[in-house]
Amino acid sequence: MGSGSPVAKPDRLRRDRRRRALPREGAGQRLLLTVEEAADCLCIGRTYMFDLITRGIVPSVRIGKLRRIRLDDLERYVSSLR
Repeated sequence: MGSGSPVAKPDRLRRDRRRRALPREGAGQRLLLTVEEAADCLCIGRTYMFDLITRGIVPSVRIGKLRRIRLDDLERYVSSLR
């Protein structure tokens, strides 16, 4: 074990953690965000974002198996924090 070679991590731990670009104002603005994108917008973790959705604090919609957050709902949640 002490050979000094790096230990390979399982694929599930090697997730791509790139930050996606936030939606921009103007033409072509996206109306729906993934849970991860919404969490990035709020600078919170994905797990906490799912907690907000589960508790009904931030509404979400389902498109097939996909969960999305409306940009308006995310902005409304932020406004309610004041």
